[in-house]
Amino acid sequence: MSFQTALSGLNAAQINLSVTGNNIANASTNGFKRSRAEFADIYASSFASTSQVGSGVRVANIAQQFTQGNVEFTDNSLDLAINGEGFFIIKDTDGTELYTRAGAYFPDREGYIVNSKGQRLQGYQTDINGVVNNTTPIDLRLDSAASPASATDMTEINLNINANSDILPVVDFDPTDPNTYNFSTSTTIFDSLGGSHTQTIYFLKTDVNEWATFMTVDGTPVNAAPVDLEFLADGSLDPAFAGGLPYGTFDPGNGADIMTLAANFTGSTQYAGESAVNSIVQNGYTTGRISGISIDSSGVIFARYTNGQSQILGAVGMARFANPNGLQPVGDTNWAQTFESGDLVRGQAGRGTFGQVQSGALEASNVDLSTQLVNMIIAQRDFQANAKMISTEDAVTQTIINIR
Repeated sequence: MSFQTALSGLNAAQINLSVTGNNIANASTNGFKRSRAEFADIYASSFASTSQVGSGVRVANIAQQFTQGNVEFTDNSLDLAINGEGFFIIKDTDGTELYTRAGAYFPDREGYIVNSKGQRLQGYQTDINGVVNNTTPIDLRLDSAASPASATDMTEINLNINANSDILPVVDFDPTDPNTYNFSTSTTIFDSLGGSHTQTIYFLKTDVNEWATFMTVDGTPVNAAPVDLEFLADGSLDPAFAGGLPYGTFDPGNGADIMTLAANFTGSTQYAGESAVNSIVQNGYTTGRISGISIDSSGVIFARYTNGQSQILGAVGMARFANPNGLQPVGDTNWAQTFESGDLVRGQAGRGTFGQVQSGALEASNVDLSTQLVNMIIAQRDFQANAKMISTEDAVTQTIINIR
């Protein structure tokens, strides 16, 4: 019986060494979770007396330890780390859904976000605010299509026009003659095809605190009758003239839609001083190509385009389980759902109990090499002690056999 007890100890020590060795081997594996061997003693009968000698040891469980690994930063925005609870959801090439903490991703030739095994990262569609509105998983994909143009229809101008300017007759206005107006400012606007045009607004003082304005696009008049502006005695814009003032329409002449143009002078002033533009912003933009990707802490993916615009492509999907230790390791730092793991709960990073996503970072293995090396020494000592026990039992047996 002592031989069997010692053999069970050898087997347990060997498994402990194997678990420790696997932990050490994966010390640099992103998203890896260490395991530990858990042991239980063996007794021949549960009805035996309290002084019964045990029959050895058995491996009760190889328990996975889902503690947080260190977050290590990289220079790739598609490298993702989870800080907190949850797993990334990936779809294998055969359609099987798996779960992982390893976050090294990149776009494949079709734009799908994949890992080195070609498994596609799963996510959700979102509303314009980046909030998940449908928890049905989708394959996340970086759309390489151009960002469409948007035609300008409003120009917002904040300026000061000189209160000491000369009064000029409106009927003499000629955009080609600087002597017929007091001040002008220009900006670039865009039509529905992304074509650029030069918009110019002219200011003529017609009376005390009263101004007439005209607009041209590429030298073509937009308004025949002047658009008036009036200021109060304190130099501020009369509230009656705040907000968008309509000027008229412009035909780009290139097949684009007719443009309807307005300007907003809210915040502008008329002080005795040089006429100057503080800011001028128009709301149109040309077409653009994707220039970069950013992912926020809630997993929302933003595509940035060369025209200065951004677009939400979706949100990284997250999964969690009541008992992560019940997940089945399937290799490649992936896990599969089992009965013991409990039901799958889907969600979005940073919402509820789900951890946050860190873009441009990877979660390192949670293996502490120092601890594992100590465990290796202990397991080796256990193995040697049990081997010595067998040697001792053999000597005792030989002594008994040699009794005459």
